[in-house]
Amino acid sequence: MASLAAVTLPSCTGIRAGSTTRSVRPTTFSVRCSLKQVGAAAMATAASVVLASNALAAEVLLGASDGTLAFVPSEITVAPGETIVFKNNAAFPHNVVFDPDEIPAGVDATKISMDESDLLNAPGQTYQVTLNEKGTYTFYCSPHQGVGMVGKVTVN
Repeated sequence: MASLAAVTLPSCTGIRAGSTTRSVRPTTFSVRCSLKQVGAAAMATAASVVLASNALAAEVLLGASDGTLAFVPSEITVAPGETIVFKNNAAFPHNVVFDPDEIPAGVDATKISMDESDLLNAPGQTYQVTLNEKGTYTFYCSPHQGVGMVGKVTVN
């Protein structure tokens, strides 16, 4: 899944076609842009590429397409700072709760989890989280934890 970003290119002045008197010589063009305009466009393009590449590390489906109560995939690995999108797929309602005893020390589970009373009730609804601390994070769906709807994210 890719994210698109708009980039504004500089407007340059003085674009004109040069005329020729012989048909064997090609028409020439001249363009005037300041280095500042070109540099700004290059920086904007580079920033959009970085943002688009970090926009989504992984997508985890909530509920398998066959109706199984599971996270698909149930285990993923991401880099620190990458975003994970949990997407409601089947057999909902679902939520995503990180187990406070199964996350890196110092991470507040309430800040990265959905509230246990909040539920995703429709197909395609999403919850996203960005994990910055390296380590292993165990999560579950509170309505379906008893039937094994659990998953794991490794951030390295």
